Order: sequence, then structure tokens, then C-alpha cells
Amino acid sequence: MLLLSARVQIPVQEIEFITMRSSGPGGQHVNKTDSAVQLRFDYVNSPSLPDSYKMALAKMKDNRILESGWIMIRVESHRSQLMNKETAKEALLSLLQLAGRPVKVRRPTQPSKNAKRKRTDSKTQRGKIKSGRGKIKL
Repeated sequence: MLLLSARVQIPVQEIEFITMRSSGPGGQHVNKTDSAVQLRFDYVNSPSLPDSYKMALAKMKDNRILESGWIMIRVESHRSQLMNKETAKEALLSLLQLAGRPVKVRRPTQPSKNAKRKRTDSKTQRGKIKSGRGKIKL
């Protein structure tokens, strides 16, 4: 069970793990063990994920979130397959928690009268400096 919050829980049955051989140089076991893990999660068709999470995930700009509605996370940082699975679960959990955060609403503000006055005063001061740069009339 992947626990996102008190109300949102994802069963492990909805998460797929595919094991494969890690890339890069290695020792004696490099061509024998499948230590790399690819986590796949179909968030669009997940019955346990609320619609607010699904919409937030669809809007997110992350290369692990595919347009087809799947989340793909590949981990091969550890030598152990079990450690790679745990790291992939943690990455999925952090991604889903990020999607679950409410969007902060921007409240438009206006500058104060004092700020407007300072701005116009500095503009007139700058204009006076520039007008003094003209040719000298004799």
C-alpha cells in the first residue's frame, strides 16, 4: 500500500515493476542479474487516485509522465533490485505528493501611491539628466 495522505492510498497491485539489466560497466554479475527496475503506473485508469491528482499530473511538465496516461520511472542507481524498487516507489510517492499540493492562487496587487510617486520622480530626474546632455548653445 502506497500511502499519499489520510484519504488517498494506492494499492501495490496497481503498480507494475519490470526488471532489466542495468546499463554501464560492471563486475562479474553485470550480465547475469536484472537489478534495474522500471516502475509503471497507469494514473488515468487508477480507481484509487482522485480526479484532482489526475488533472494535476496531466498538467505537469515531467518527462516521467507520458501523454498516454502512464508514469514511467526507471531506477538503476543501486546494485540491489530491492533497493531500486524502494527508490522507484519513493520517486512515485514524491511525484504524486507534488501533484496533490493545491495550486497557490495569485492575487493581483497594485502599487501604492508612494511607490507611484517615487517612480515618476525618478523618471523626471532621469529626464533632466538626459536633457542636460544636449549641445551647448552659444
